[in-house]
Amino acid sequence: MRKIQLILVLLFLCFTACERSTNSTGEVSNDKINVIATIFAPYDFVRQIAGDRVNLSMLLSPGSESHSFEPSPRDIINIMNSDVFIYSGSESDRWIDRILQSVNTDKMRILAMINTVTALEEEIVEGMEDPHNHDDHDHDDHDHDDHDHHDHDHDELVYDEHVWTSPKNAITIVRAITDILCEADNANAAYYRQNAASYIESLMELDSIFTELIAGARRRIIVFGDRFPFRYLAHDYGLEYFAAFPGCSTQTEPSAATVAFLINTIRALQIPVVFHIELSNERMADTIAGETGARKLLLHSAHNVSRDDFNAGLTYHDIMMRNTENLREALY
Repeated sequence: MRKIQLILVLLFLCFTACERSTNSTGEVSNDKINVIATIFAPYDFVRQIAGDRVNLSMLLSPGSESHSFEPSPRDIINIMNSDVFIYSGSESDRWIDRILQSVNTDKMRILAMINTVTALEEEIVEGMEDPHNHDDHDHDDHDHDDHDHHDHDHDELVYDEHVWTSPKNAITIVRAITDILCEADNANAAYYRQNAASYIESLMELDSIFTELIAGARRRIIVFGDRFPFRYLAHDYGLEYFAAFPGCSTQTEPSAATVAFLINTIRALQIPVVFHIELSNERMADTIAGETGARKLLLHSAHNVSRDDFNAGLTYHDIMMRNTENLREALY
């Protein structure tokens, strides 16, 4: 279905006037550069670096689910009219790659966050459902299908897209975003670099908080009654985890065996908390909490935020500080 929609979008673009708005010198007529981030984390990174000196927008609507996002023709036109475009660059963004390959991007600066860090392969841990085997696809643990087509080769590696969930990676991504903003808008480069330096200091403090929190914990195992988009956080800070689905799974309904495994794991290891992620229906976590007495808490991946949180100005730093508080409940 998504392939058909993309073809229709591209046909639409061929018959619409979607050239960048320019003045008589051929430059963008708006004094501010146009920056689009697909999801919340890079949106907030740009907001901290650039403030109101750019026209910043987030492609994903607050409160919506990113893995099932379908672009409208207007979304595609906005991407094409951007000066800076930031996206994850992973499996769920293949539709973006196809569009970018089909249009003239000479005047755009494009940043795929996954290319700025050491990408980690998606994994299926003990007890976790492989969503592609669930769909009757004969793949091994590390062969994850394209979310909309299930069409890539058995030997193709699939990398976890949630690179920003580790503050260590967030620092690297912020530096890359700063560089690309300075290239696109040299007149404000000093302002961007000054803001970035201050923001990176706060992210380094956040990194230290996570490091000290987990180093001093009595346990280092967390359990998710949900998808698990924290592969990078777990890897960078030495956490082990059990979860129902990998981070990019589109499934929300686990098998009885998966739920039973997580319940038994919490009981056997005396885990005090079962986590869920943001914008989840929470039913699985509710069931596990009800059966085990574990406390249900949120661990927020900053992939997207609710409309209320967006309007209230919630930041990546706010989200991660709340995560440290909830991790303390689980690990101590």
